[in-house]
Amino acid sequence: MTENLMIVARIRTPFKEKFGIPRQSGLVPSLRGEIHFEGQFRSPDAVRGIEEYSHLWLLWGFSESRTDKVHLTVAPPRLGGKERRGVFATRSPFRPNGIGLSSVRLEEVRYDESGSPVLTVSGADLLDGTPIYDIKPYLPYTDCHPDARGGFGEAHKRDGIAVVFSEELRQKLPGELQDTVFEVLSQDPRAAYNKKPDYVYGMSFGSYDIRFTVEENVLTVKEVTDKRESEWKKVK
Repeated sequence: MTENLMIVARIRTPFKEKFGIPRQSGLVPSLRGEIHFEGQFRSPDAVRGIEEYSHLWLLWGFSESRTDKVHLTVAPPRLGGKERRGVFATRSPFRPNGIGLSSVRLEEVRYDESGSPVLTVSGADLLDGTPIYDIKPYLPYTDCHPDARGGFGEAHKRDGIAVVFSEELRQKLPGELQDTVFEVLSQDPRAAYNKKPDYVYGMSFGSYDIRFTVEENVLTVKEVTDKRESEWKKVK
């Protein structure tokens, strides 16, 4: 029997495209998103008491990673995209039911002009407009396991790349976004199978287009363009 999942909310983030989204929640703590509720859940009753918690679990849908084929094994980017693991031993977006799980910090609970709650969260790893199926409080006494083993992911938890981001280019971003963009870039947005020499990459972040190159494991920002004010061409 097929069960239909109800969308309770959608999240707004700076990521209009998949490229650049952190590979896990919490990797970029300063990255903000807003959760806007839908339908009957646009009521203060639905979030009553949620401010008592510092962190939340989000269950959501991989809306842009759909496939009709069931993948029993996948090639995780952290293993170079060449070594395969069982789908249930990874967090690949190509899953039997396309459901994602993220842990985020609850920063603020506010209410819009209609009285509907809006949750500001940080550390999210979701595409703008991603459907959220459920929200649950994170409980440290049962959800935190300090002695847990992290598998192959543990060996790659500090993976990253050096970033050269000149002050002149940083100033083209609003102050509150400068450190966030730097942190996102330091995670190396490139796919494991798409690390091309002499190539200019483009990352969309909110209304900004960030162009960069990578040479000898150093990422250098070349251009920052506000798409609202300038003509720009999407990197193919």
